[in-house]
Amino acid sequence: MTDPVLKRVAVRKYTTEKVAQDDIAKLINAFQASPCGMHQTDVMQMTVVESEELLAQIEQVTSNACYNAPLLFVINVKKNNEFGERDASVAAENIMVEAAELNLGSVYLMNAASVLNSVKNLEEKLGLPQNFETCVIVACGHAAEEPDDDRSNRYKVVRR
Repeated sequence: MTDPVLKRVAVRKYTTEKVAQDDIAKLINAFQASPCGMHQTDVMQMTVVESEELLAQIEQVTSNACYNAPLLFVINVKKNNEFGERDASVAAENIMVEAAELNLGSVYLMNAASVLNSVKNLEEKLGLPQNFETCVIVACGHAAEEPDDDRSNRYKVVRR
């Protein structure tokens, strides 16, 4: 399968191999290209976590909910923003599709994101302004296994 949208699956097991800096730049570009509600680009920001120390701290507070991925994209939105969660989800999808194009694995994480919102010292280390909160995390890296995930008929589709 060559279409990255169809190739993308949730990967929950990663190798320890680091993601190349050129690939990280492409993933950041995918984030930057994501659409946003009402052209409000100031309601979302992202922290790219590569530091082994910070990754370990996040794994500890989230009870390993980030699957020991070597790279995290922590997407943050302005609190109480009408479009923030939607914008963050679209941005996460852009990152995950680009990851598939780069033959990297990824997974969308909501629970780990909500846990981070209760850990103030990590919010500071992640560079979150006080009026922002973590909405979603995309874990990313080289897949240690390929999930067998046939998604060809998952949802009901009505055509009229």
